[in-house]
Amino acid sequence: MGTEFKGITASDGLFMGQVRKLSFALKTRVPTGDLAQEREALETALAQSITELGALMGRVEGEAADILGFQVAMLEDEALAAPAMTAISQGIAADAAWSQAMAAEIAGYESSEDDYFRARAADLKDMRDRVLRHLSGDNHSGAAVGLVLVGDDLPPTAFLETDWSKGGAIALIKGSTTSHVAMLARARGVPMIVGLGDESIFSASALIVDGSRGLVIADPDETAQSAFTRDHAELAARHGIERTFLFEPARRKDGGVIDILINVAGVEELDAIDPRSCDGIGLMRSEFLFRDGAPLPDEEQQYRAYRRFLEWAGAKPVTIRTLDIGGDKPIAGLTPSGESNPFLGLRGVRLTLAREDVFRTQLRALARAAVHGTLKVMIPMVTVPEELSRSAQLLQSCVAELRAEGAPCALPPLGIMVEVPAVAVAPDLFREAAFFSIGSNDLTQYVTASSRDDARVAALNDAGHPAVTRLIVAVAQYGRDNDIPVSLCGDMASDTRHLKTLLDCGLTSLSVAPSRLGRIKAALAEI
Repeated sequence: MGTEFKGITASDGLFMGQVRKLSFALKTRVPTGDLAQEREALETALAQSITELGALMGRVEGEAADILGFQVAMLEDEALAAPAMTAISQGIAADAAWSQAMAAEIAGYESSEDDYFRARAADLKDMRDRVLRHLSGDNHSGAAVGLVLVGDDLPPTAFLETDWSKGGAIALIKGSTTSHVAMLARARGVPMIVGLGDESIFSASALIVDGSRGLVIADPDETAQSAFTRDHAELAARHGIERTFLFEPARRKDGGVIDILINVAGVEELDAIDPRSCDGIGLMRSEFLFRDGAPLPDEEQQYRAYRRFLEWAGAKPVTIRTLDIGGDKPIAGLTPSGESNPFLGLRGVRLTLAREDVFRTQLRALARAAVHGTLKVMIPMVTVPEELSRSAQLLQSCVAELRAEGAPCALPPLGIMVEVPAVAVAPDLFREAAFFSIGSNDLTQYVTASSRDDARVAALNDAGHPAVTRLIVAVAQYGRDNDIPVSLCGDMASDTRHLKTLLDCGLTSLSVAPSRLGRIKAALAEI
């Protein structure tokens, strides 16, 4: 059969292939012995790394560009290299000086109580190795084609530099289901399993990666390979059936209609989605316009982007969430630094109300875009009614300003995310909201008190927890009783395992990942 390893699914799918071990062995570098030359060597390696990352940024969009932008911003910060330059002046070779400086920086990130900074340690290791490769003259990244990448963790740039067109998979000893690489893998449909915890997998020459079961089979025998061939054929057939549902209305087996909308995070995603396949956009994450290290987008930039979504959707509704940064989405100069727990700090509407100048710019752009379709504006991280009322007042003020200026605009309905337990427990306090959208990811995290960035508590971070579903039932019931539309976005809506539960909770509107449209519609037809 082969040796089985059990891990945690980060991205489903099925793949069998040869193993590529994620090791970045470097050529031996001979120090020059000259302090000026060693300093120049490090400066050159840093510049080459920045140029390389910049070129890669030009080929990607959205979340991937943000990941690369973080690394570029760090490498451009002279403070990062300062300890290495000091060590070089004391006679230490450039590569050793850089390794020592980065070791201290990485240790600080890994020991942080902040989940965001712990997760970014992988980015720092990626940056360290890239610069070391340039210092040693070995600029080959080790990218694979059609293989299973196996290691402790996977740097995000290694994922982006890999050609996945011929398939492939990822099997990690450590890793996280909510890491940057996991998000990229789900978006590209690359099977990925994390938390395997057993380094003996490194000795395997071939692996079967079964993302749906969180299972890896090392050196599969003929029986396991035959089972893989059968399962792969069944999966392909199922995908074929799912595609037949793509342009059909979403209906339960009894004929009951369910609204299925999509979650999007960037304009570039629209090119790959046919608007006929969904009932609109249930969540547009406006954070894609706000990139770490880049200037804040002005009103015109935002207006053009929002207009693009509305024109794509035609008469179908488009729900745009106002800026939701903080937590695991920091923006230098906008989000506060040094928070002991950013997920409980100044994020979402708390931050935008504190930065009224930024909020007003976005609200003006949204009001202008509203004339081009059916726009709904959604406020994230609402905790108390005053946050909704203040946001509504600002939106109305922006509309009044635009009308006074003679600018075409409209006042879109204003709803809220239900992701803080305080709202889910007492939805009656927010009766002024035009609609509710349940954010299952954060709601689960807060209800179960388990970080979604930490693989060690992944079993606790379960959207199917009875406490979570009871809150969903309560919000859905309140919405029905008071004629307030209720939908759910987040990973829970895209997971067929939770579909019947959500329908039993009384929901008739779900917003899912675009790649799951056919699968969700096919599953609905069986319920």
